[in-house]
Amino acid sequence: MNKAQRGFTLIELVVVITILGILAAFAFPRFASLEKEARISATEALHGSVRASSSMAHGLTLAQGNAAGDSVDMEGTTVTMVEHYPDAEGIDDTLQDITGFAYTNSVTMATFETAGGTATFCTVTYTEAAAGNSPAITMVTTGC
Repeated sequence: MNKAQRGFTLIELVVVITILGILAAFAFPRFASLEKEARISATEALHGSVRASSSMAHGLTLAQGNAAGDSVDMEGTTVTMVEHYPDAEGIDDTLQDITGFAYTNSVTMATFETAGGTATFCTVTYTEAAAGNSPAITMVTTGC
């Protein structure tokens, strides 16, 4: 009684492994660059959040009829204002989550930055409002 053998031959297995290897070689570079794109997206999201929270604090202080330098209370957090906008030290108090970003501030400027792949950075910079102007909020993603 002769039974037919079932299974794959060695050549079939080698061909399948070769095809999978070729597919992986083309797919890997696409997935490897996702880290940079994720940092850029996070920076863009933080930029939008800083703009929105600054505008929200501005609207709140105007609605309350506060003077240009009066502080406002945003959900239990006191935010110091300059020209009806958050000052550089208080802009981070208007944000709920800045995970992944290092926050530093000087007298009139705050910077949120994240380390890039080769010690370069994605940054969002908030320069507090000067007399009669709104704050300058800039984003740099070229170093991500």
